[in-house]
Amino acid sequence: MAQAPLVEPSPTLEPARLARYSRQLTLPGFDEVAQRRLANARVLVIGAGGLGSAAVPYLASAGVGTIGIVDTDIVELSNLHRQIVHGISDVGRSKLDSIADSIAAIDPEITINKHSIRLDSSNILGVLSDYDLLVDGSDNFPTRYLANDAASLSHKPLVWGAILQFGGQVGVSWAGVGPTYRDLFPVPPSPGDIPNCEEGGVLPGVCATVGSLMATEVLKIITGIGEPLIGRITTYDALSGRFRELEYQSDPSAAPVTELIDYQASCGITPNETASVDSLSDEVSAMELAELLSSGTEIQVIDIRETFEREIAAILPSTFIPLGTIPENLGEIRTDVPVVLYCHHGSRSARALGFLQANGMTNVSHLVGGIDAYSRLVDSSLQRY
Repeated sequence: MAQAPLVEPSPTLEPARLARYSRQLTLPGFDEVAQRRLANARVLVIGAGGLGSAAVPYLASAGVGTIGIVDTDIVELSNLHRQIVHGISDVGRSKLDSIADSIAAIDPEITINKHSIRLDSSNILGVLSDYDLLVDGSDNFPTRYLANDAASLSHKPLVWGAILQFGGQVGVSWAGVGPTYRDLFPVPPSPGDIPNCEEGGVLPGVCATVGSLMATEVLKIITGIGEPLIGRITTYDALSGRFRELEYQSDPSAAPVTELIDYQASCGITPNETASVDSLSDEVSAMELAELLSSGTEIQVIDIRETFEREIAAILPSTFIPLGTIPENLGEIRTDVPVVLYCHHGSRSARALGFLQANGMTNVSHLVGGIDAYSRLVDSSLQRY
């Protein structure tokens, strides 16, 4: 069902702006008033990674006047195969600075607001208050539920997307107008049940397809054209080239969202604790691992990445046991000394930690932030990727 336009139109556009959008203005049902609505719109995007780098350029090139982007990461070499707004010269730069430069090259009249913060329950409502619509291109469940609940409390539409390996999903969550993300996924999955893109990989074109679909939903909602994905999700399977649609409804028995909560805890993610020599906590920071290694304490560091990753950079000394081979190599893991697992960013090592603990190993930890954090905070000579 079509919805009324979300944003009021801006004043009359200059002829040069109309010429820029001439191919858009000729679309059936899309006129100068629709273009002025885009010019007056303020959209907040979470993430300048795979989905954000696909969605934001289309939002800007279509004429969305103000785009806020939330991200705290820097550009890494491994980002470039799918995050097309960044180039080789951007490696090591803030993703916010990189994407802002890319948008300025497309259209310098688009306003880009850079939010270099980690969104949480204490700040998201304040940031969102300056925008008409929220776009969630994050890659973790705490942020997805945070975004859903913040949009619900703010009575603003949320366009969300998710990608993994060869497929992705797109939907619109809009409390008071239709069902929300919580009606589709009432309970977060347990940590480690669903791998992220670091663990499972992602085909570059999937990011482009899902990101462009997200941008299209934003344009539809702002201008009131077409039928937004309210109460429906579109799924894409790159291996078959097929799209499917799933309809869902609001759950009348679901508790209403009345406040923001601790989303890390609600998704089963426990906070870090301080490591000790005798008995490690579940998580060890890069600085804590460096202290353990420099002190001469006998520990076993295990690299659970793939062979190609170890060839790029490695924390030494360490034992090499790729994640998929851990069950058959349990005998190589020592039980007489503390064990620290590490991967690229820390998500795979967290899964391996859970597996080892389920198999009775107690004095095991994993490196928070992985070798990426270690290279930034401890040993800058390690090649980042």
